[in-house]
Amino acid sequence: MTVDRTGGSPGGGFPYRPTRAEINLDSIRHNVRAFVDLVGPSCKVMAVVKADAYGHGAVEVSRAALEAGASRLGVALVEEAEELREAGVEAPLHLLFEPPPEAAERVVELGLIPTVYTPLYARELSRSAVSRGRRVPVHIKVDTGMHRVGVSPEGAPKLAEEVCGLPGLELEGVYTHLATASEPGDPFAAEQVERLGSVVRRLRQGGLQVPLVHAAASGAALSLPRSRMDMIRLGIAMYGLLPGPAYAGKVDLRPALSLRTRISHVFRAGEGEGVSYGLTYRCPRDTWLAVLPVGYADGLSRALSNRWEVLIGGKPYPLVGTVCMDLCVVDLGDDRRFPGEEVTVVGGWGEEKVGVERMAEFLETINYEVVCAIGKRVPRIYLGR
Repeated sequence: MTVDRTGGSPGGGFPYRPTRAEINLDSIRHNVRAFVDLVGPSCKVMAVVKADAYGHGAVEVSRAALEAGASRLGVALVEEAEELREAGVEAPLHLLFEPPPEAAERVVELGLIPTVYTPLYARELSRSAVSRGRRVPVHIKVDTGMHRVGVSPEGAPKLAEEVCGLPGLELEGVYTHLATASEPGDPFAAEQVERLGSVVRRLRQGGLQVPLVHAAASGAALSLPRSRMDMIRLGIAMYGLLPGPAYAGKVDLRPALSLRTRISHVFRAGEGEGVSYGLTYRCPRDTWLAVLPVGYADGLSRALSNRWEVLIGGKPYPLVGTVCMDLCVVDLGDDRRFPGEEVTVVGGWGEEKVGVERMAEFLETINYEVVCAIGKRVPRIYLGR
């Protein structure tokens, strides 16, 4: 097992911070392999590493995912692709959204696989491809009912014909995104898959080649096998997290991220004394309190004040008082703990009692938001490199 202590932010880390996010790359590999085996050799796996790999660190996660059998990577921003290219990642990079038209030249320069859903962007890509003597494979995104981005099913054939007619471009794929796949069995996901299929049939009947058709992200890949088609886009499940609560137990996932710190200060407080901003917690008895150097600037939501618990030596202790920007406090009761002792704030595989899924439930949000909220000043430490 090797550990990288360089930190998660560009330009260096935070070597003096006891607070850090530990990312287990063996868990990432395990989760990717589970889906590679699930979909079989005829279906590609795109590992989605946008938003700094959902807060896990795009470069390291990308390498682990490719080692485990993913054949390409998905990003949301040109800048995210730049980071991967600069780190030496040569795998195909799929840009999942259209950037501003002026970014087309950089898209071509980086050798990205762009998503297209407007003629203007397609023309800019064509001009840039021709100027650089490149052939650019593009994927047309079809809005089959999510109503976010994409060309309408009615407009897709015309856009596809234009793409195929533009110099420097070739149509590699057509895809959609499913709005309700977090709920297995929801009929709207199947409707969207059928709408995409109708579009593809029209294109092929018109003589256009469509090598890759895809619709499924993590949830649909599990619950709607016919949505897998030629490729799946593996996002949240790659990180060991559920596409939705109903997927619990459907596949062996291993949460990859843990948020840990060390006690920075311990003191005695008397019965009735208040803790932290607003004195929202009053000690019910004489007690020991421990200060942890982690707060809402690090991703420990203020909404968890007086609601969460942490693990010290495997034992749970309540988080008390208002969570501050940089600090929080836990009530140790009669237990005597000491500065420097290890604390699990968010647990990974095997520590689900304080895991991401439970924290998301407490916050009435989704697991995506919990991991993406862990700030850049929290160093990422990689296990299993």
